[in-house]
Amino acid sequence: MESQVEIWSDKLSNVSQVGGIETAVLDNGLGRGVRIAWINTGSGLRFKVVIDRAMDIADAFYNQYSLAWLNHSGITTPQPFSHKGLDWLRTFGGGLITTCGLSHVGGPDQDELGERGLHGMISNIPAEIESIIQPDPARGIFTMSITGVIKQTQIFGPSLELRRTITATLGKTTIHIHDEVINRGNIAAPHMLIYHCNFGWPLADEGAFLLYRDQKSIQETNENNDTGVSTDHFKKCPAVLEAHNGSGESVDFIDIAANKEGNCFCGIQNKKIGIAVSLKFPKNQLPWLTSWQHFAKGEYVTGIEPGTNPPIGQAKARKEGTLLFLEPAESRHYDLELNVLTNENSIQSFINNL
Repeated sequence: MESQVEIWSDKLSNVSQVGGIETAVLDNGLGRGVRIAWINTGSGLRFKVVIDRAMDIADAFYNQYSLAWLNHSGITTPQPFSHKGLDWLRTFGGGLITTCGLSHVGGPDQDELGERGLHGMISNIPAEIESIIQPDPARGIFTMSITGVIKQTQIFGPSLELRRTITATLGKTTIHIHDEVINRGNIAAPHMLIYHCNFGWPLADEGAFLLYRDQKSIQETNENNDTGVSTDHFKKCPAVLEAHNGSGESVDFIDIAANKEGNCFCGIQNKKIGIAVSLKFPKNQLPWLTSWQHFAKGEYVTGIEPGTNPPIGQAKARKEGTLLFLEPAESRHYDLELNVLTNENSIQSFINNL
């Protein structure tokens, strides 16, 4: 698209005619008062960043097709004290990407060091916006970004900070998230992180393929699970499953394989609508992938979730010796790229990279 700058230079009065970032505040319903930012790439890809929910991404569309699954509640106001038991489920609106962590991912747990609720606190913490950079085609600038800081902190305890930058480019169908997690405290802090990516209809539909290549897979089961999941890395979304109504679900913990450059690829393809969505991330940053499937009536969703750990919880990870720690002033960086693919060559290239 950069080659078109001379074509655009005399024809645009306002970049919003093509795309850019627009901020707003929701004024109705469960999300009343929540700050958001709509990002429009001008390529057909547009998505909503929820500034007051750790800069997670809620709605996302490619042309007329919705990519994300939205829960019944949709966006809700942050509730920072929803950090015990299953409280997290009350504020989980689904969305394209929900951040889990920063010190615990998985079900509720407790040990001698404390009690932790489902998937941690970070998604219920508002961001402090540092910058919004708009594209300017007349100057040859096509990239846009929003950067914010989310603080998960308390006195006498761990103080972790998430610095997040979300970047997109006019004319391209790619979202890039760069995160830095910093220990601002004076003691070592436990650290776990998962990007809970939730795909819904029409992208996730009966016959759609879930794509990844695993080194090994550990299937989690309980009395409510009825997975029908094969061991093949090409998996198909089923029809609505009665067994998934209520709390039924299927979960796989996947030691995802990397290519020779050290990158992991995974995603979903729906041939009926001619769209695939790929996720790309470095194996050394996010070595595990969780596949969450909840194909219930009226709650049809598949989650593809890169993370530092499987969602086993802080207590179990500590016991197994897999829990990460950040020393004071130490930081870790994470890069997640989501790309919407719409032609056969790009989709096949994605599959070849698995």
